[in-house]
Amino acid sequence: MLHFHVLSEFSRANCIGICAFLVPANLLTTLLTIILAVIGRPTHQIWQTVSLASIFATLMIFHVYTWFQVGVVMAPTYILLGLAITCLVINFAAVILHKRYFYRQSVAQNA
Repeated sequence: MLHFHVLSEFSRANCIGICAFLVPANLLTTLLTIILAVIGRPTHQIWQTVSLASIFATLMIFHVYTWFQVGVVMAPTYILLGLAITCLVINFAAVILHKRYFYRQSVAQNA
């Protein structure tokens, strides 16, 4: 059975590798969400990228919280936490703006 402290130790022991994967993954999936929303792709495609981006951002938040558990309060922890939260907000804002502006225009053009 997996214990939370074992996962936390794994996260802290492999911090470089985890951050080396999660930072670009967050940025690329968020950028993909923005691009898909702007070019007016269907909502289900945007939700797929938002789901993937949210998974990456949530994993980064959990990774940063493992450092907060042991008392590491440094600039990189706050920067990574800010990046993850910003990516989450941008992704959901892209969905809302797509539904509000772009989806309405594509429906009006088809009518």
